[in-house]
Amino acid sequence: MRHLNYRCLLTAVAWLSFHGLVSAQAPPGGNKVNQDPIKSIETAIQKQMGKDSLAMADNLKTKDIRRTKELNKAIEESIAMELERERLDFPAIDIYGENSWHSKSVNPIIGTAITAIPDTYDIDCTQFTSPLGNESMRVTSRYGYRKRYRRMHYGIDIGLSIGDSVRVAFDGKVRMVNYERKGYGHYVVVRHPNGLETVYGHLSRAIVTEDQVVKAGDVIALGGNTGRSSGPHLHFETRFMGIPINPELIIDFSTGIPHSDVFTFVKGRHKAGGNALASSRKSSASSTSKNIVVHRVRNGDTLSEIASRYGTSVNKICRLNGITPKTTLKIGRALRITA
Repeated sequence: MRHLNYRCLLTAVAWLSFHGLVSAQAPPGGNKVNQDPIKSIETAIQKQMGKDSLAMADNLKTKDIRRTKELNKAIEESIAMELERERLDFPAIDIYGENSWHSKSVNPIIGTAITAIPDTYDIDCTQFTSPLGNESMRVTSRYGYRKRYRRMHYGIDIGLSIGDSVRVAFDGKVRMVNYERKGYGHYVVVRHPNGLETVYGHLSRAIVTEDQVVKAGDVIALGGNTGRSSGPHLHFETRFMGIPINPELIIDFSTGIPHSDVFTFVKGRHKAGGNALASSRKSSASSTSKNIVVHRVRNGDTLSEIASRYGTSVNKICRLNGITPKTTLKIGRALRITA
């Protein structure tokens, strides 16, 4: 038994010596220190265990911090997803209220008890996607009063061929899918979180259903020539709380991108053939230049990568689009680029 204890003692001394916790040599001067070797080893082991415990505690603390950060990130992402889901399930409910959703009219305000229309309202246009999926669109008939028919044309007509895909302009939720023989023909109305409702008329057929959530660029219908139509085209309207707004005040249809990031609705400026104001905030440069090309932001794009791709600078892109180098680029956003 004593032989076993002696071997254990030697092993412990060797281990502690290896780790520099005890010395197998006599102290300087050759004087021996009368100290119980077992006690010395026990003390050294306790010190080492204390160091190991501290190291383990630090390691656990680091892991806890990392896990806490990961948990917080997961919670933030979950909250963001829930807010996005709510934003699309109940688009612009803060201004439209609940009752207007069930309206069977293109103007959802008619016959509903709704809060007052705001004097001004900023509409985020950065997400706009061309209804025909291409940047340049051919406007065949414009917004305004038609003397020939003695009635208002509350949208614009865009040339297409029967069967062409018609895409939704912004994220939103389908409020109406209907047919009007002497008017819109087959048509779809979509309400968007930015406050707008868009109308798509003279379709050959809709391929979405009411209450369906859609994302900007999703195909919602096929182009046609139904209803009161003199040839294949898309009738496209932009409305705010039932009030029609000339789409060309919001979008430059020659390039397929908004005139500015924010369009400001101003109450009282929307009479027959009337106007509205584009916000001077974040105003983009004119898109009439033939040297301007359009880039659609894709997943992973950064301003520096886009600038390098087109042989320009981040500052030029920012100036042209009314943004800053710190602006978050949303997927699908259109950026003007100097070619």
